Amino acid sequence: MPTCPRKDGRYRGGGGGRRQTAALKALDRLLTSNIEGGVAGIVPIGTTGESPTLTAEEKAKVIEFCVKKAAGKVKVIAGTGSNNTSTSLEATKAAKALGVDAVLIVNPYYSKPSQEGLYQHVKALNEVGVPIVLYNIPGRTGITMEPATIARLYNDCEQVCAVKEATGSLDIASEIASLCDITLLSGDDSLTLPLMAVGGKGVVSVLSNLAPEKVVSMVKAGLQGDFASATKQHVNLFPLFKVMFCETNPVPCKYAMSINGICEPSVRLPLVGLQQASIDKLVPVLVDKGVSTVENANKKAKSS
Repeated sequence: MPTCPRKDGRYRGGGGGRRQTAALKALDRLLTSNIEGGVAGIVPIGTTGESPTLTAEEKAKVIEFCVKKAAGKVKVIAGTGSNNTSTSLEATKAAKALGVDAVLIVNPYYSKPSQEGLYQHVKALNEVGVPIVLYNIPGRTGITMEPATIARLYNDCEQVCAVKEATGSLDIASEIASLCDITLLSGDDSLTLPLMAVGGKGVVSVLSNLAPEKVVSMVKAGLQGDFASATKQHVNLFPLFKVMFCETNPVPCKYAMSINGICEPSVRLPLVGLQQASIDKLVPVLVDKGVSTVENANKKAKSS
């Protein structure tokens, strides 16, 4: 399930209409590629979509566009979490009104609430009445939702149905699975298959933005119990999984997609474009794994 990267400057004044049109065309190409690639769902307003730098108006427009494009063919899970429960409530209500299938609720970052605070935060959002996917990513939030808290939320809150597990710990994933039967989704491409070995059902993927069919194939093999095939695919894709994080996500992913003509590589400050040393790492892997060509990479290099 891919997130949806954006083009820098969209919806801003001074030529903003042209940029908005270009960005929506890029988003349309991205969504078409992923839907045709067989993904089960799309996740707009996630980290790969540069959600921290989008305005509330931009977020609503992106979600609305994705819901219309999905047209029931795939699920739409919109990121509406923040470190402010009131703001998260308003965003979740807005997403529900736009017709999403579920919302992705990240742990409140920076404020670092207690486990009880995390519980009460999600419990308040549960009242909106839209399915909730918890997002456990301490590397970006500075706090981990403990397995016991996840199980408590799953048991107490009707709308809590899944968790995007991005702690990087199979022990935590295993403990969650031992406490409740919440749907486990990997938040790290490189740990998707290992997580499936302890009950995971899929991944909210970065690489899927670029190569959805490859991620879908591996996940399907795992879900069908064909771990020999899934392992072979995982090992083959592993260099791609890792090089997508040669710099902060989504910078490498957007550059890779720009090589393939999906979107522009630009990002909003405080992020900056991919540095040359990282480009030199990224491009050979893209070519070696068949997700881009030397010709496209050279063309991109000349235009930069």
